Order: sequence, then C-alpha cells, then structure tokens
Amino acid sequence: MRLDVAAIKRGCSNGDVKSFRHLCGAELGHFRAGAKAESPLTVACTYQQSLFAEEAGERSAPIAFVNIRETAGWSTEGAQAGPKMAALLAASAVQAPDYPLVTLASDGVILIYGRDEAAIEAGRLLSDHLDVTVMLRDPGEIVSPLATPFPVVKGTIRNARGHFGAFELTIDDYARPHPSSRDHYVFETPRNGATSRCDIILDLSGERPLFQAHDLRDGYLRADPKERGAMLRAVLSARDLVGRFDKPKYVEFTPDLCAHSRSNLTGCHRCLDLCPTNAITPAGNHVAIDAEICAGCGQCAAACPTGAASYALPPADTELQIIRAMLLAYHQAGGSNPVLLLHDRQHGTPLIDALARHGDGLPAHVIPLAVNEVTQIGLEAVIGAFAYGTTAFRFLLRGKPRHDVTGLTQTISMAETILGGLGFGQRRVTAIETDDPDSMLEQLRGIERFAAVKTPATFKTVGKRRDLLRFALSELHRLAPNPVDVIALPQGAPIGAVSVDTGGCTLCLSCVSVCPTGALRDDPDRPMLKFVEDACVQCGLCQSTCPEKVITLKPQVDFRAGRAPAIVIKEEEPALCIRCGTAFGVKSTIDRIAGKLEGRHWMYPAGDKRLDAIRMCADCRVIVMSEQRFDPFVGVPERAPPRTTEDYLRQPDSKT
Repeated sequence: MRLDVAAIKRGCSNGDVKSFRHLCGAELGHFRAGAKAESPLTVACTYQQSLFAEEAGERSAPIAFVNIRETAGWSTEGAQAGPKMAALLAASAVQAPDYPLVTLASDGVILIYGRDEAAIEAGRLLSDHLDVTVMLRDPGEIVSPLATPFPVVKGTIRNARGHFGAFELTIDDYARPHPSSRDHYVFETPRNGATSRCDIILDLSGERPLFQAHDLRDGYLRADPKERGAMLRAVLSARDLVGRFDKPKYVEFTPDLCAHSRSNLTGCHRCLDLCPTNAITPAGNHVAIDAEICAGCGQCAAACPTGAASYALPPADTELQIIRAMLLAYHQAGGSNPVLLLHDRQHGTPLIDALARHGDGLPAHVIPLAVNEVTQIGLEAVIGAFAYGTTAFRFLLRGKPRHDVTGLTQTISMAETILGGLGFGQRRVTAIETDDPDSMLEQLRGIERFAAVKTPATFKTVGKRRDLLRFALSELHRLAPNPVDVIALPQGAPIGAVSVDTGGCTLCLSCVSVCPTGALRDDPDRPMLKFVEDACVQCGLCQSTCPEKVITLKPQVDFRAGRAPAIVIKEEEPALCIRCGTAFGVKSTIDRIAGKLEGRHWMYPAGDKRLDAIRMCADCRVIVMSEQRFDPFVGVPERAPPRTTEDYLRQPDSKT
C-alpha cells in the first residue's frame, strides 16, 4: 500500500503525522514512545488494535483507530487516495460522547415453540444449560419418551409481547399431557387465554414470526426446523443467553418537547409510523419509548421534528462534526469531487473489506463513513455534507433490509427536493441496495462527477437536530448555484408553514392553545393570530383542533424564515364591554352571536334589554344580572309533562 504522506499531512494540518512500515512489529518501540505522551493519538491500522491497546496500557488521553487499508489503500486507485486517508484520519479524531446503557437480565427460562420432534430435540440439547419448556402447536402422534427432563405441553401462541428477559405470551388451546400417555402424547382438555412468561423464545413453528421485525427483537430466536443447520445455530445462540447483558440506550427522549397530542387530539405521529419493533407507544400528550425493545434503527430520532427523540450513537451534532472533519480534511489535502458513502458496520463494512481484498477496492474519491444504522441519519447531516463540499451522498443498504426504511426514503426525497430547488441537480442523494461488493462498486463508479460548492462551509454547531438543520440550510442556501427563497417539500416534511382561510377564521385561538412550539401566537391586547414559520414543525395539531377546519399544512422550506418576524395572519377589532369598556372578545363574533339570538330565542326577545348582557364582559354580566334579578326561567315555553309508564299502560293499543 502506497501512502501519499504529503497529501495526508496537508489534510491533517492540526496534528503531527508519522508513517511506518511495520509499527506492530519491528517498529513497535515507536508506538510505545508515542503512547507515553498524554496527548490524543490516532493509529491508522485496526488489524493489530488489541496489541496496540495492550501496549498502551492505561493512559488518560484516548487512542483512536482507523482503517485506511481496506477503505483507501487497497484499491486500484490507492495511489490517489491520500486525500481520503486524510479525511478518515481527521474523522477518527472527533470524540463521540459516552452513551447510557440498558441492562437486561435473563435467568435462562426458555420456551421452545414447535410442531414436532424437532422442538423436543432442541429441548434435549438445551436442557443442561437452560430451564426448558417445549410447547407443541397442533401436535400429531408424537412418541412419548420414557422420561423427559423438561415439560412438554401443547398450545398456540395468540400474541406475544415484552423483551429479552421479560416475554409474556397469551396461549390458546393450552393443555398438559396425561401422565399415562403410552405410545404417543395424549393431552388433557385444552383451555384458552393461558399466560406464560419466559426470558427467551426459540420459535421452531415454521409459522409467521411472533414479532414485527423479529430479527431485531433480542431474545427471540427463530429457525426453520427443516433446516438442521439453522436450528443448531439458534440452539447454540440460546445457550449463551443467561445472565445480565448491557445494550445501548439508543434514543434519549424528552417528553416535554413531544408534539404527539394535545386535548386528546393526535398531532405528530412520525415516530409511531416508523418504529419497526413497536417500541414506541402513545402515552398521553407524548409518546413513550421502551428502551428494552428499541433496536436502535434511529428512524424516530431522524424524523422527530422537535428534537424530543435524539439518537445517542453518536448524537446528531457529533455526526455532523465527523462529516465536517472528513470533508474539510479531504479538500485541504487537494481532493476533488468527494462522494460520501454512509454504511452500517454489520453489512457495509464486510462489503468494503471484501471489495478491497478480492476486488478493485473503493474509488479514491469515495469516502466511507461507518455508522451504527444507516437509518439514523437525518436531513441535517445530508444538507450539512453538501454545504461542507460533498458532491454526492450515497446510503448503502442491504439488498433486503431487515426492517422498513420509510424514514430514510423520506429523508432522501426531501434532500433531493431541496438540492434540486437550489440548482444542484438530481441524483445527488440516493440509496445503493445490494449485498454484492462488485455491484456496489459498479454503482459507485456510475456516479456522475458533480461539481461541489465553490467555497465549502466551515461552520461548526452543537445542539438538537432542528438547530443543526436550520443552520445547514442557511449555509447551503448561501453557497447554492440558484439560491431561491422558497422550496415546496413533500408531505410529511418537518418544516413548513400553515395556510389559514381567514374568511372562516373566528379568532377563537384554539390553535394557539395547542401549538407545542409557539409557532402560532396571539396578542394580549388585541384579537390577533400570528405565525412564526421558523418554529413550525408541521405536527398538525392546529389543523386537528381548529373547529372551523380552516387550517391546512404547507410543507416548505423558506430560507427567509429564520430572520423573519412573526407575521399577522388575521386581526380584528376587539369587542368592548358596553358597561366598563374592557376588551373581552372579537367584535364580529359578538355581533354575530347577538344577531342570531335576538328575536329568535325565548330568552332574548326583540328589543329586550337582556340582550345587552351578551355585549358585556364576564364581570359586568354577573353584576347586571344580579342587579336586575334576572330569572333565566321567566318566559320559558310551556312544556308537555313527561310521560310515565302508567301513561303507556293506559293506552288500549299498547304493546308494552
């Protein structure tokens, strides 16, 4: 592997760059000397990472490891990959904050759910390691063994819920076998609605999975009983699921920021629609995220318009800082036409490694960035990357994704709309869906050589996704070839305006009371409805709440919104109390109510002074009614007496 040391040094101008040929062997002494210094250290090799970590011992400053061999050097274009190596080294120096953990505990109680002897065989293999129960669905004449070290029952799982260490099953057709079963199992009278709890489920039924996105449900193992190899792998996996296990708490949630519901009316439900594991459920005005079930796809955080849900591996601002470091170093090192390739570590990294070891390797201008899940990337990262100078953005997905990627599809659609509207052209942001490294390379080579912005941005921000998106959009607009003011976005976008039919609006201000971000506002002195577009998250609560149904959402990006003051949507004259002069409502509304009541309701005959109470504030209305000794029942029309049972019985033709 050839190193363009000069290019790497230009890109990593903030640090000292040294090159070695055998750092993990004959030149290990150089590493020991560098590790003694209590300063940040980056090693551009992951092959001997464990050796380097052992040699470094305990040191306060962190050591970062980055693989520039498979990702850059091992390529037919490796000699031109110096700028990419500088980008990878710069990205590794960005420190991600620690993330919280969730502890799951398992006592090894496993339910094996199957149809035939395969389930019983799996039980025998696991009985020395786990607390086994085998449940057979619609068993035929299965031979009853002389003795079994575990219970065998029959039943059909109606539904399943819970997580690893705390599954709960509802079972129909449940029955135990008769102890006197002779040549085959004979079961007792079955019953429905039985409940079972276990730590682990091994599903060998061959039926539909018990859980949505079952591959992402820890503790739920599933295999086709006809494929013995798959069944044995599932059995071996189950053997190790005893004890306490830590998993990342992928999503941090702030309920006060959630715009899900107000006054029993549903507003934003993006996360509920996108979660593949049903880890998110409504919980009053907000939602709740079950960290034990959450599999970390990150779609909820990427789509959350308020920042109530935020991803932790790493946070959105750290992800954007990594992209910034990569692209700035790439350009400083003299690179051109960079393409950012986002991939996950479970699927994308092996593809890149295989291409490097057995193929032509990645092109020199394609910069890979490994993340926990590709679907965790939000619009702010894509927009920010183009402001920093990338020319194309590619998401590497599995040929058959493990779960729905609708959230990512929406992100790509919005990014393409914004980039197209600003004059960057089309096909800048797409997904590559493949499990074949050669197919991946072919699609990467087919990317058109687009032009980057003339002078890449250098902004560095921290905060929630919405703040990052706001700043990234502003910077991209400043650098765009065709900086228009407004771009219409697809439905479901997290930014936009509202359109109000002012002719039907009565200024009841119910929309103001439910707006979770203060985008819709009133005025304390006059009947007025104001709107701040920069604060609108398109949750739809105003649209759901409006009694006149005159509000519609208008997804768009207005690049002037961040500097624009609140605009007045509608304003009317206040209604002044005819007794004290206090403003207490909207004049047109009070006049309309009075006009509909006068002479048309028995309480307000034409010309009667009682109608004046409608035009008074609440305090004066009470005073006047007390002074006039107003009796609301005077003048009540005569009503027919209520009919009783006796009235019906007295009728000769009654059939009751």
